[in-house]
Amino acid sequence: MDQVIIVLYLGAILAVGIIAGRGVSNISQFSVAGRGFGKWVIFATLSASFIGGGFSMGNAEKVFRLGLVNIFALWGFSLKEILVARFIAPRIKRYPDAITVGDIMGSHYGKAGKIITGILSVIVCGGILGAQVGAIGYIFNVFLGLPQIYGILIGCGIVIIYSTVGGMKSVVLTDIIQFAVLSVGIPLTLVLGIVYAGGWSAMTSAAPASHLTFLGSETSLLQFIALFLAFVVGETLVPPYVQRLFLSKDARHTAQGTLWSGLFSIPFFVVTGLIGFVALSIDPQLDPNLSMPFVIKTVLPVGIKGIVVAGVISVVMSSADSFLNAASVALVHDVVQPLRNQDTSTEGGLLGVRLANALTGILAIVFATQIKSILDILLYSYNFWSPIVLVPLAAGIMGVQATRKHFFAGAIAGIVGVLAWNFVFRNPGGIDGLVVGLLANALVFFGWIGTAHLLEPQAEKALQPEAPRAE
Repeated sequence: MDQVIIVLYLGAILAVGIIAGRGVSNISQFSVAGRGFGKWVIFATLSASFIGGGFSMGNAEKVFRLGLVNIFALWGFSLKEILVARFIAPRIKRYPDAITVGDIMGSHYGKAGKIITGILSVIVCGGILGAQVGAIGYIFNVFLGLPQIYGILIGCGIVIIYSTVGGMKSVVLTDIIQFAVLSVGIPLTLVLGIVYAGGWSAMTSAAPASHLTFLGSETSLLQFIALFLAFVVGETLVPPYVQRLFLSKDARHTAQGTLWSGLFSIPFFVVTGLIGFVALSIDPQLDPNLSMPFVIKTVLPVGIKGIVVAGVISVVMSSADSFLNAASVALVHDVVQPLRNQDTSTEGGLLGVRLANALTGILAIVFATQIKSILDILLYSYNFWSPIVLVPLAAGIMGVQATRKHFFAGAIAGIVGVLAWNFVFRNPGGIDGLVVGLLANALVFFGWIGTAHLLEPQAEKALQPEAPRAE
């Protein structure tokens, strides 16, 4: 029965994705789906996008190892979403024709800024996509006993098909279904797991006392602060999340949907983390990486188990389709076409981005089957986004006056900071180079501009077309 439920679910996702994608006629629709969605859709698709394998199974594994401290650290991501909703989302209306992060950067830092941002978008999205593809194979292997390669081909193949046909329209519609399934399945696993373990008091009695403290036994306060900040900035304004800010023409809907997504992540991280706590209380000798699969296979009855496994598959597929779409659009719209001085609004642009989508997905499958250290690729990809792009991107959106020279100076400082801290000094104090690179970028970028020019009234209007003035 469980296998039948999973097969029917995957078939439904594929059918909905293909049907939803009918009528896509240009690259703008492929990327932002006509900008006609409301706050509830933005909330659902944004939440489904960021809840990947790391924030679900990875969180359970870390809580099993370290305790509740990992949940508190992940709230840095929640804070980031709330800050984006407050300060960034309302200002996205200044870019009515933008469909990528590269478009925003290009409006502030010229063609070179757009192309560099496009290249980095492909890198960061490709790295995260590779990790999600590997996780898809792992899930099929653990829950269904299929060899990992078959799981990758099935799960990622479905994502490639519907995302290539319909682009963002298909991604959004399937995200809504996937969000609904995971929102029910994952919390249900925790509730039944706590009951199976004998209740909360039995769980706390079985766990090491340090697991219940704020920092646990292996994390210093400095390491926690660095980790918290890494979650604040690591995925801030990465391409798939920025694309969600383009999905509505109403800035209020965009801000509200983003805020709700950030608030939703707070209890969701608690739920996925506590599933690791359940696994620890049932079998302290368990491999921590198997925490969530173990609880699902152990505590759930037939039928419900199939629904929850479908929810876990949803967790990964909903992230994979978002990063696949963002990578392919960035490659064509921000890199290839600007270098060739061609217009992406034509049918040729749509064909190009569909081919790029299919090719990117296939390459992700190849790398996921050949390279075992997918997590390393994921971590490295983060280091080539926030330390280079985040500061000038956020500054431009907030109305800071800057030029291409400021962008390049900050980017070089960010790269040097990351490389020096990670490879020369080797992460002293347990602080990741991502945070150091971001700070280096900010110091050089804002130091070059000078504080006198920050957030001036005229900068706030820099992107607004001026109405004719009466003499």
